[in-house]
Amino acid sequence: MNLSDLYIQKKIQAGDIREFERLFMKYYDPLCHHADKILSDMDTAEDVVQEFFYHFWKDRESFTLKFSLNAYLYRAIRNNALRYLEHLSIRKGYAEKVLSDFRDIMPAHVQTDVDLKELDKAIHSTLQQMPERCSRVFRMNRFEGKKYREIAEILSVSVKTVEADMGKALQIFRKSLRDYF
Repeated sequence: MNLSDLYIQKKIQAGDIREFERLFMKYYDPLCHHADKILSDMDTAEDVVQEFFYHFWKDRESFTLKFSLNAYLYRAIRNNALRYLEHLSIRKGYAEKVLSDFRDIMPAHVQTDVDLKELDKAIHSTLQQMPERCSRVFRMNRFEGKKYREIAEILSVSVKTVEADMGKALQIFRKSLRDYF
């Protein structure tokens, strides 16, 4: 780490907004291009870089350099971009799990891509409209494969409460998704 990097670190830690803005202006475009190489989507790359700088400023007092500032910034953006891709992969897997759970019970005429996307939206909407614990019980049972007893222990409720919440969730789904069946 050179003296210039140490100077910038101390100024930003002290709350010098001008020094932070100089850093932002100098590195924003190159960091966006760096993230774009990983994400292959410039809009998402810009979001990743902007979010990084937001947290960088917010947590500036605990920021410490061990290497050069340049290396720190590029590594942080790389890690954030990879974390974003991992999150995207998890969301995609979750959506596929939801669809596969319902595909088995759907009539053949519903199984087109357009209908499946529409059904996926309806499922997510229904889950969001349910009482929180009811939705959580359903997700834990159907998406995570947990048994009622495990769910009861995690949520600190009785098994009967889990059974009641699951019954309520299924009833809400039957009502909400009746147009698909």
